[in-house]
Amino acid sequence: MKNRIDVITLGCSKNLVDSELLMRQLVANGYTVEHDPEDPRGDIAVINTCGFIGDAKEESINMILEFAEAKKAKRVKKLLVMGCLSERYMNELQAEIPEVDRFYGKFAWKSLISDLGKSYYKDLEFDRSLSTPPHYAYVKISEGCDRTCSYCSIPIITGKYKSRPIEEIEEEVRRLVSQGVREFQFIAQDLTYYGLDRYKQMKLPELVERVADIKGADWIRLHYAYPAHFPTGLLRVMRERENVCNYLDIALQHISDHMLEKMRRNITKQQTIDLIAKFREEVPGIHLRTTMMVGHPGETEQDFEELLEFVKQTRFERLGAFPYSHEEDTYCDKNYTDDVPAGVKQERMNVLMELQESIAAAINESKVGKTLKVIIDREDPEYYVGRTEFDSPEVDGEVLIEKQTPLKTGEFYDVKITSAMPFDLIGIVSL
Repeated sequence: MKNRIDVITLGCSKNLVDSELLMRQLVANGYTVEHDPEDPRGDIAVINTCGFIGDAKEESINMILEFAEAKKAKRVKKLLVMGCLSERYMNELQAEIPEVDRFYGKFAWKSLISDLGKSYYKDLEFDRSLSTPPHYAYVKISEGCDRTCSYCSIPIITGKYKSRPIEEIEEEVRRLVSQGVREFQFIAQDLTYYGLDRYKQMKLPELVERVADIKGADWIRLHYAYPAHFPTGLLRVMRERENVCNYLDIALQHISDHMLEKMRRNITKQQTIDLIAKFREEVPGIHLRTTMMVGHPGETEQDFEELLEFVKQTRFERLGAFPYSHEEDTYCDKNYTDDVPAGVKQERMNVLMELQESIAAAINESKVGKTLKVIIDREDPEYYVGRTEFDSPEVDGEVLIEKQTPLKTGEFYDVKITSAMPFDLIGIVSL
């Protein structure tokens, strides 16, 4: 379709924000833009890629190849690729997939606009065409990462940590509130480091408090904290501010001191246990989401048993796991052998997730009979579907609300929980 651009986003919500910024500029230049269309029919396709781990890279390459075939079949006239994968493997990709008209690095997407013969509108620099439902948005507070975890390729792709100014983030939130956004997911590769590069001190507590003062910012949720040197002043803000969700996404990766040292996580098992105890003591009812990695080089059966015991004792409200992936140019690649067989990695992940399912089911069961504040995301044929402050979009469970009375998307309701499944809740609106 002439003058239509299809934008496909792969990977994390940080990529999604980049796509939304690009889409706003394209709309300002007169294009019709579709995000992740079921039926791509644009003259031009832009694929925003992920390059984090093996599976994500494979998904990105398969998507590029699919569109390369569409271009050969003359269904697409122009194919452009941006994001983390092309930032990291630009030369190889250009040689391997000549059907792509141009590759752009993660931070070079603005030149995509001028290559289309269009203008970049500086006054729309922070404006976005939201791809999410209109009541929530992701807010990226920084780029890059200064951590040196053994397994991670992110610092290689994105470079040094770069905090955005507090005032700029406040302005973005105000603008989004004026457009009807009520819920804000703060995202960064590492939230906790925020401010160190720009202000020479950790400023996340101040940033969250200042955004919490903005009228209309009804929920603020925090994603991707780092456990070492955690800014504990944040806990006071979470406790005192009604609109800061009692939810923290903090990737711990492992618990055995042997593995934490090999992973270069700069924290010990005891410090981790103490930190979690502090979270739960200072913010009663906090829900913790974490991620664990299995099969990192050197992980023994004993290390894995220690991890299982820790998860069993700690009872995380939300937990995801993934098998280690050996990424080139990382510390692991240069210093360790990928010595845990793939089958063992998969088996360990299955055992861990099975344990977590039983924990999550019991935690959900304990909510039956309680009344929780829920935001409505959408209407399905049988239910209204919403989330509590303890549920982030896409990654956590949902609340299925029986259709007894008409509800509005994007509005908050008090919902009485009537039954529970391992990951979702069922309820009715308390009138």
